[in-house]
Amino acid sequence: MAEGKLVLEIVTPERRLVSAEVDEVTAPGLWGEFGALPEHTPYLCQLEVGVLSYRVGSGRYFVSVIGGYAEVGPDKVTILAETAERAEDIDAERAVAARERARERMSGQALDEAFDFDRAELALKRAISRLQVASQSGVS
Repeated sequence: MAEGKLVLEIVTPERRLVSAEVDEVTAPGLWGEFGALPEHTPYLCQLEVGVLSYRVGSGRYFVSVIGGYAEVGPDKVTILAETAERAEDIDAERAVAARERARERMSGQALDEAFDFDRAELALKRAISRLQVASQSGVS
């Protein structure tokens, strides 16, 4: 590994999504967004639904992360995500449809006693995260 770099591993139950040497990582922690640079103090945290980004030189890359855990060490960040998708893997039309379905369900929720607000809110967060990542070109 090169001096002043972090190894980033993003793994889901289905596959290893990213394995790269990076300059920095920013991720959606349960208590807010956090960043990690080389020589960071080790810690473990739960991930929230949101956008993870990492920088390699002047390029910034984006991944939609849906739950899981992050283990941060001085020279490595491991993301164990329930689901993770890169911008090029996201079907934006499908994400827009999911966002609209979730909004409709949430706005009409008072009419249905069996409505699960938490589930609809999670679906909305997932769709928004996917759309934010899909709007990125992969490198900015």
